[in-house]
Amino acid sequence: MREGVGVAQQPKYRQIAAELREQIVSGALRVGDRLPTEPQLQEQYRVSRNTVRDATALLVNEGLVESVPGRSGGMVIRKKVTLTFHAHRAEMPGPTAETDAWRSEVVRQGYEASQDFRLTIEVLPAELAERLHVDPESSAVLRRCVRYINGHPSSVQDTYYPMDLANEVQELLSPKDIPQGTTRLLAERGYSQTGYYDEYVSRMPTPEEAALLGLQPGTTVLQYIRTGYTEQRPVRVSINVFAGDRNRIVSTHGDASVIATFRPEESPE
Repeated sequence: MREGVGVAQQPKYRQIAAELREQIVSGALRVGDRLPTEPQLQEQYRVSRNTVRDATALLVNEGLVESVPGRSGGMVIRKKVTLTFHAHRAEMPGPTAETDAWRSEVVRQGYEASQDFRLTIEVLPAELAERLHVDPESSAVLRRCVRYINGHPSSVQDTYYPMDLANEVQELLSPKDIPQGTTRLLAERGYSQTGYYDEYVSRMPTPEEAALLGLQPGTTVLQYIRTGYTEQRPVRVSINVFAGDRNRIVSTHGDASVIATFRPEESPE
């Protein structure tokens, strides 16, 4: 907030949202409690119904409350689940498959993990064809995982493999998850990835992403793109789309043991 701009100078709906937010953060309103009804808030703040709805919409977008249907429903304080995604640990060499590593990380943070998987053959958009160094409109295998935390969608991982590579490594065409993970599978077949190029973007979701992740209007996504390279060629592009209201991405560099001394939660063990 700029110096000299007080709460009273904010739009009324933001003032109401700020007061309700403070009650949630302070614990005056707890998980499972209901906000006052719309008529009660209208009377309390002497504002219109639309102003009250704009205020509660802010809290919904922040993941602090959710709308529960039915006569006993209303705006209910929700437990905010935020998963920490350790980008530097993603696909680390080792005996654990990518899915198992992700699941272990979720469990380690005290949550329940599940995912839906599907495989399709897609025509590559020009941007992805360029990343994979294949001809425009080439076909590719798309392996998609929609990942859930405590039963709620949290992120979507789309990984594209060039069709000529999939024809050589037939397991990439399996409609099931690969037990050892695709990174180890490719390494076993002579396609060890020796370099990665990572990109991070914050943006608004596509309609499909908003539906898959159950996003409220106005909620952004965090997009993490990794292109994997062997010494000869790029072999895949993984696009991870995280719901912006329930994920954070961290990355550590250098001596991990030094960092873990001061931040035990960052220990690789």
